[in-house]
Amino acid sequence: MASPLLPAGATTGDSGGELSSGDDSGDVESLPSPELEASRSLAELFEKAAAHLQGLMQVASREQLLYLYARYKQVKVGNCNTPKPGFFDFEGKQKWEAWKALGDSSPSQAMQEYIAAVKKLDPGWNPQSPEKKGKAANTGFGGPVVSSLYHEEIIREEDKNIFDYCRENNIDHITKVIKSKNVDVNMKDEEGRALLHWACDRGHKELVTVLLQYRADINCQDNEGQTALHYAAACEFLDIVELLLQSGADPTLRDQDGCLPEEVTGCKAVSLVLQQHTTGKA
Repeated sequence: MASPLLPAGATTGDSGGELSSGDDSGDVESLPSPELEASRSLAELFEKAAAHLQGLMQVASREQLLYLYARYKQVKVGNCNTPKPGFFDFEGKQKWEAWKALGDSSPSQAMQEYIAAVKKLDPGWNPQSPEKKGKAANTGFGGPVVSSLYHEEIIREEDKNIFDYCRENNIDHITKVIKSKNVDVNMKDEEGRALLHWACDRGHKELVTVLLQYRADINCQDNEGQTALHYAAACEFLDIVELLLQSGADPTLRDQDGCLPEEVTGCKAVSLVLQQHTTGKA
């Protein structure tokens, strides 16, 4: 496969025209074209920017990381060529949508925008200065910037909302605010996800139990029609699936794509338990 950073048909060892005499011993090495030199320089600067970004994670917002992620993928892979992630993969969907939005942007344009974004994050960055050696970057799916998106943003205590505490599994705080009636146990975020959805998504079984004790709507559906049972099944949390079923979750509820909870899991054990309950409901 040709490199996206080189002109079509170009290779570093190509020589052509009068220089191809059939006797390599007397050949004069061809000089790279200005365009090729510029492409190589841009590619080198892009790699330096990607390495430098590892030290800027604390100052980069989620939106900036998504912006950088999309351009990294456009450079390394090209146009978005993967199916949209499932409903339970919140970060995955955001990343996919950011990449998909670039359409047919060229790798060159993506590199330029990536470099500019890193410079904006650190105006004093000097690409000629060597990067400090630290722990090896976890490149993961799509490069250094991508793996950082799997970690929660660092949020100041005063800026946290009830969903942040839910993701952190802060049972004491959640119990306190629900008991004080300052927070409705069934309140939803902008995607229609209730606290129970989040607890199931993160595998917080004890928190799920607490929320159910405070009468969380076990069959509440988000904006895409998914219940907490869909989330637990998709994440393959068998113990939470069983807890929800024992507490009255309806396994026959379908999401907006027509999928039952048993149809969104890749775990045979989860699927079997759900099938048994679905048959019993039929």
